Amino acid sequence: MTEQDFFQHIAEELNLRPEQVKATIELLDDENTVPFIARYRKEVTGGLDEEQIRAIEDRIRYLRILEDRKQTVLKSIEEQGKLTDELREKIEAATRLQEVEDLYLPYKPKRRTRATIAKEKGLEPLAQRMWEQQDTEGDPEAIAAEFIDEEKGVASAAEALAGARDIIAEWISDDADVRKLVREMTWDQGMLVSEAKDPDNVDVYEIYAEFKQPLKRMVPHRTLAINRGEREGFLRVKIDAPVEAILQRLQKKFINNPDCIFIEELKAAIADSYQRLVAPAIERELRNRLTEEAEEHAIKVFAENLRNLLLQPPVKGHIIMGIDPGYRTGCKVAVIDETGKYLEGDTIYPHEPKNRWDYSKIQLKTLIEKYNVTTIAIGNGTASRETEQLVAEVIGEMPERQLQYTIVNEAGASVYSASPLAREEFPDLDAAQRGNISIARRLLDPLAELVKIDPKSIGVGLYQHDVNQTNLATALDRVVESAVNSVGVNLNTASVALLRYVSGLRKSLAENIIAYRNEHGRFRNRMELLQVKGMGPKVFTQCAGFLRIPDSDVFFDSTAIHPESYEAAEKFLARLGMKPEEARGQGHLVKSKLKELGKSVPELAQEIGVGIPTLEDIIDAIEKPDRDPRDDMPKPIFRSDVLKMEDLRPGMILKGTVRNVVDFGAFVDIGVKQDGLVHKSQMAKRYVKDPLEIVKVGDVIDVKILSVDVERGRIGLSMILEG
Repeated sequence: MTEQDFFQHIAEELNLRPEQVKATIELLDDENTVPFIARYRKEVTGGLDEEQIRAIEDRIRYLRILEDRKQTVLKSIEEQGKLTDELREKIEAATRLQEVEDLYLPYKPKRRTRATIAKEKGLEPLAQRMWEQQDTEGDPEAIAAEFIDEEKGVASAAEALAGARDIIAEWISDDADVRKLVREMTWDQGMLVSEAKDPDNVDVYEIYAEFKQPLKRMVPHRTLAINRGEREGFLRVKIDAPVEAILQRLQKKFINNPDCIFIEELKAAIADSYQRLVAPAIERELRNRLTEEAEEHAIKVFAENLRNLLLQPPVKGHIIMGIDPGYRTGCKVAVIDETGKYLEGDTIYPHEPKNRWDYSKIQLKTLIEKYNVTTIAIGNGTASRETEQLVAEVIGEMPERQLQYTIVNEAGASVYSASPLAREEFPDLDAAQRGNISIARRLLDPLAELVKIDPKSIGVGLYQHDVNQTNLATALDRVVESAVNSVGVNLNTASVALLRYVSGLRKSLAENIIAYRNEHGRFRNRMELLQVKGMGPKVFTQCAGFLRIPDSDVFFDSTAIHPESYEAAEKFLARLGMKPEEARGQGHLVKSKLKELGKSVPELAQEIGVGIPTLEDIIDAIEKPDRDPRDDMPKPIFRSDVLKMEDLRPGMILKGTVRNVVDFGAFVDIGVKQDGLVHKSQMAKRYVKDPLEIVKVGDVIDVKILSVDVERGRIGLSMILEG
């Protein structure tokens, strides 16, 4: 296939125009990032979003790998002198790597097999005679006896026939059509079967101790659970294929003369080929297919959950106290200001074994009054609910302060606190003390804090340790990159961890930006970026629009408008009779003046000489320069009193925050020690196939208590509040 063929192929697959695909691939090949293309090259791509661009990126990579493999295979077969026009056409027409490998199989260099040994013994002519099925009279053993040769290791007619069958078995197994037939029949009619290796020891895999389900109906989380059970040695797993039906189809395909004297030998060769050569390969292939599909789904769910978690709205303008709960080592406390700056920390010991409850309250009140704390963030780990009780009492004893608290997911905080980045940020604090600063900052600005942690440690996935770690890391990096660039980054406050995800930047350049900022003070405008070591024009083009300077001398530097569009933005404001500085903080005025002008956006775009999507983005950025897409997300639930699990009763309706979404439902924090589960059957009155269609991480929802099992720590919830 040519590149033009690729464009057409991808366009048809994704329901796009070939010219959109071509333009996008050219931009990607020129090392433009996906966020940059989606945000600042809309006219070129026809307005494709990030998801569409990623799909094009993945498909062109696959097709190019496929084409490279085709050329390698064609060259190999041609060098063997076995490439026919028909075979070339089949290989060139293949659209999947598996098809190419199936066609290449007969010509692939093999290790020494039973068939090659039989050929060395001179038995290929006998195999060929049996294969042609021309003999209708005579005795097979008598014909085979002609090939007895003790020097070559053929001691009897039976050994000659066995060797010929081995050769035929390999011919059959090398047939691409056979592989396709067996693959399709096994997938359509086969069953995945798992059983306990030791019925008395199945650990958590009890439901899979005697399990059987059609392959094509396997759901991702079951596949991953069975794989884990097999890997840990609790389960024995296999595929039950429709063997008889497959053998009948193979006999029908290869036996064309029922009167041939070698019929039974051929049937035996077909059965041996299937059982020994084809079936094991197809079973491995289909198990891999199930696993790949399950992993792809799990990674997609993890990525979606991560994106929603990263885009939780910041809690702006608050002095926040973060508390990392604990028993023996105490609860670590930290206070940060509105910018995230660490002010002071302490350790309290309200719980066992020291039980300094009253003194701990005095310590908290002292910090609250000293720094005028307005919000308290409590980590959700060990001793979280006991600490929540302490905080609720403090709030109740300080009503004039109108304090509030919320529970923050602390997954990964310990990973951050022990990291080089944390040591660099707080060299004078120990690891335990850094964790509570992270908890407080997660409430202040979730995105800025969570990017410091390996996404796999954030705890919003299912079976994340069971999937391909490279694919998972790639997918999660894409999510973080997308989230960071969709929000934008304050150039004068961003950490290296945040900057390295900005379009076009890498860790080394992010470090250079911080070094420049430390040496020269805050950036005064975007153009100053070009003085940073390693910042060339191309990288500047990629990153500039996503880096914001709120107090810049140049108004446009504080917006999402790209420097390449400043001239167009000035012309637009001139049409409204305004200068850039007059538009600062006057979004409402811009809107009204645009209305008074009485011209449509397409008309203005033509006058100014800019694309319609670009002008629309310019207008939006000027009207809402401080807009944060996270502001549209549900705000955290703040509380001032504690709810215990023992307080719950079936039928109660509460507000909760979705903490994790999985294949079978969603886990919801309703303010007690244990998250409750909304099974997908309780999400709506209709059938719900994918819970992500209904809820996402961070959603604040109303739920009804269905069941409470205090002893086992289980809470059943429903989103169906009526009936």
